[in-house]
Amino acid sequence: MIKLFVAIGAGNAFLAVALGAFGAHILKARLAADMFAIWQTAVQYHLPHAVGLVVVGILIHLLPGNAMLNWAGWLLVVGMLLFSGSLYLLALSGLRWLGAITPLGGVALLGAWAALVGAVLGAKY
Repeated sequence: MIKLFVAIGAGNAFLAVALGAFGAHILKARLAADMFAIWQTAVQYHLPHAVGLVVVGILIHLLPGNAMLNWAGWLLVVGMLLFSGSLYLLALSGLRWLGAITPLGGVALLGAWAALVGAVLGAKY
């Protein structure tokens, strides 16, 4: 899981920066203001959670055998996909029903951070 979470996190960080630049340089002139704000929110949440996934991968190396870290990692992956992914699609498509998916991603992201707290506080040093 170490390499997997670090690779997925780094790949998502790359993607978040690329999508942020794409939005700022290409989409800003093409999207309605409310859709562009949604795009920006997706990027705003995507990048720090991608970095969080890299941190989880590193912590798995430092705290081996900690199942809560695996939970944190997978919840970050799912959360980024559902939260930011649904917002990217909403901004591009205008399909408002995609906004119903976003809170599920938010719950996954909250669960990831809670799992990380539990993993660190419960770790045997």
